[in-house]
Amino acid sequence: MSDCLFCKIAAGAIPSNKVFEDETCLAFYDIDPQAPTHFLVIPKEHIGSVAEVTEDNAAVVAHIFTVIAQQCKKLGLQSYRVVSNIGEQAGQSVPHLHFHVLSGRDMTWPPG
Repeated sequence: MSDCLFCKIAAGAIPSNKVFEDETCLAFYDIDPQAPTHFLVIPKEHIGSVAEVTEDNAAVVAHIFTVIAQQCKKLGLQSYRVVSNIGEQAGQSVPHLHFHVLSGRDMTWPPG
């Protein structure tokens, strides 16, 4: 999707502070961190949100969760939160599937 911010980041047209990258996904630090460690993991393929996950693209999401576990272990994070907002009312500001990974502080419940 040509006007999608995260598609542009995934393509390298907009720089990011990368945590990890492979052919399927990109992980990069959030520009407005909400915790001492806060990075995003996005698929390089444009998927609008969790609401657009299907059997055809579910393997991408499974891979992303494997990457999250590996990168958290690499960063020494034993406790963290993974969040995906779906839709504006839930706080999704970029209409491209992404997972926030937050760690380094107490996470309140309920969120929001």
